[in-house]
Amino acid sequence: MKNTGFALMAAFLMMLGTFAKAQLTMHKMISVGYTYQNQSFGDVGGKLLFLSNDNVVYRLGGSAMMGSANSKFAIMPKVSGDIMLNFEKNVDFYHSYYFVMGAEATNKYVAPKVGFTLFGLLDLTGGYAFPIGNSGINGKELKGLNINFTLNVPTTFIHDMFK
Repeated sequence: MKNTGFALMAAFLMMLGTFAKAQLTMHKMISVGYTYQNQSFGDVGGKLLFLSNDNVVYRLGGSAMMGSANSKFAIMPKVSGDIMLNFEKNVDFYHSYYFVMGAEATNKYVAPKVGFTLFGLLDLTGGYAFPIGNSGINGKELKGLNINFTLNVPTTFIHDMFK
């Protein structure tokens, strides 16, 4: 069961390679958010956004989830992968929202997720977490409903702000 998370992430990366076309543009982002996984966690990390057109966008990320579980501070590493889709044409704000589907994995659980993002900057996703083995964190079981609210800030925006 421990290898399930790694197998899912490897399958996702292979799928990403299958659908990816040559000449992908990459953008770096800093992400800050909130994750509810049977407990509240703050989420800080970075993401890479890959695109060749605005209809299909890929994101890979890594972050640290920090919070209190059973009154003890806890930190978990997290990796995530998303595919963002929007095939709508002739709109005022060209591709202002995307449908998101992806997965996230920690050393304690794997969670497929779906949701929406506004301009690729503000995400709201939800899913269901499956525990890896019988390990929890500080005696707290991490399975069930998974909700994520994330703000993604492009590093070029930060760079331009301090010029």
